[in-house]
Amino acid sequence: MDVKIWTYIIVGATFALYIGIAIWTRAGSTKEFYVAGGGVSPLANGMATAADWMSAASFISMAGIISFAGYDGAVYLMGWTGGYVLLALLLAPYLRKFGKFTVPDFIGDRYYSKTARSVAVFCALIVSFTYVAGQMRGVGVVFSRFLEVDINTGVIIGMIIVLFYAVLGGMKGITYTQVAQYCVLIFAFMVPAIFISIQMTGNPIPQLGMGGTVTGSETYLLDKLNGLSTELGFNEYTNGSKSMIDVFAITLALMVGTAGLPHVIVRFFTVKKVKDARQSAGLALVFIAILYTTAPAIAVFARTNLIQTVSNKEYASMPEWFKNWEKTGLLMHTDKNNDGKIQYVKGDAYIMKEGKPQKDQPNIESANELYIDNDIMVLANPEIANLPNWVIALVAAGALAAALSTAAGLLLVISAAVSHDLIKKMIKPDISEKSELWTARISAAVAVCVAGYFGINPPGFVAAVVALAFGLAAASFFPAIILGIFYKKMNKEGAVSGMVVGMLLMLYYMAKFKLGWLGEMPDKSEWWFGISPEGFGTVAMIANFIVALVVCKFTPAPPQNVQDIVENIRIPSGAGEATGH
Repeated sequence: MDVKIWTYIIVGATFALYIGIAIWTRAGSTKEFYVAGGGVSPLANGMATAADWMSAASFISMAGIISFAGYDGAVYLMGWTGGYVLLALLLAPYLRKFGKFTVPDFIGDRYYSKTARSVAVFCALIVSFTYVAGQMRGVGVVFSRFLEVDINTGVIIGMIIVLFYAVLGGMKGITYTQVAQYCVLIFAFMVPAIFISIQMTGNPIPQLGMGGTVTGSETYLLDKLNGLSTELGFNEYTNGSKSMIDVFAITLALMVGTAGLPHVIVRFFTVKKVKDARQSAGLALVFIAILYTTAPAIAVFARTNLIQTVSNKEYASMPEWFKNWEKTGLLMHTDKNNDGKIQYVKGDAYIMKEGKPQKDQPNIESANELYIDNDIMVLANPEIANLPNWVIALVAAGALAAALSTAAGLLLVISAAVSHDLIKKMIKPDISEKSELWTARISAAVAVCVAGYFGINPPGFVAAVVALAFGLAAASFFPAIILGIFYKKMNKEGAVSGMVVGMLLMLYYMAKFKLGWLGEMPDKSEWWFGISPEGFGTVAMIANFIVALVVCKFTPAPPQNVQDIVENIRIPSGAGEATGH
């Protein structure tokens, strides 16, 4: 059977599974809709958390970024992994014991302020909409390539599926759907990695294969890739070009930004006890590590195979996968010297505008004739390596599972922010549970439509906005949550001032140095402290901490009952019985 038929079979089977689970676990109360009734087991919650965490960015983009950036791409691996560890150790158990459904709920109650809650709702909506739009676009790309439908049609299909199980099942339906999606995505990620590792190095463990020797040779795979890269004018794959300060800043910004992401934090409210939250955090880390330790190996395999397949080869003899990806516009070739061969060297093959290649405007100043979007590397990897068609279709199903699982979690955050934090807590406190549940479902439905719109009509600066989301979460949420847990005298004036300053500083820097909205785009030499926009969330976060602590010193301390709550959430459950107090 060809790839298209295999894709229909595997994707159709997984979609039927997701819809069946949603019907079986549909929510009947607001508690079930927001936190799955609080009765999820640590094992199921660990798998669901892993699926929620590993979005299309982890499944598709991370290995793609590492594949092209080499050593420099490791910041994403370190930042996202470290962010989860930070979340699991520093935030999750305490937030679970505090007992609130959402991050804005925690900030609103901890800082006894509607203003603080409003700022938190704004940040939650910005971060969540940014992410969910990216997930829907990923769904459209997968459908476009493997089912040969229009990208917009693919986005609409994804919208319908997510709408069904997110609106009907709420967190309860999403949780058990995400368990199934984790199984699908991890199987889909590992199978081709194992196949290709055996094919290239003879070692079935991809992590070891990446550091091993090429089959039939004494040359190490990474040494071979370094040689191929330098021959084409690129940096050595295992050497970085970023400064140490920028690597540190980007890694820390990604860590604290991801640790403050609301769609993952809410997962720890779905278990019965604080102990269960800790257990599910540990299990999720194991489940996440399987994919995260494999991603660099896939990046190396894909990059090596790609260079050997296309560099200085006849365009007319390119395999079918090359022509298929050309149809999507994510891979483009222009024969500048009319020699019939593909010249793949360092440089932009096309004039770039807002991060996108202009198809009808080849860059005549560069000898490079090939444009490859980072995001196709994981999806095209099995095709480049000539793996069986069912493996190619499996990867498509895995990519859809990764995108849909995170999209569903984000939609729930948007829904809860509107219905619970905005309407119930601020606008209409006397709303009935039934009305709140319907409001949550309507909010989720509207959010799906908005996300679908941005998936179909993505802004040209979508990559910049994703970076902005991490920076915004780092600059606003993280200090407020950390200080709220570990500093009982932090008051509402300090927290709100810190969040606003951090957020405005991050927005200004991104507008100036990433989006070019404040006049001509400045040169890299003008970056503050030599830190790129992707890493500036670290600086904005530090500014948030400083402003919050300084303002706190000159304003009234929080009420005693708030200080008592903060003191209580830091005491482990059962400590009273153990000490006799």
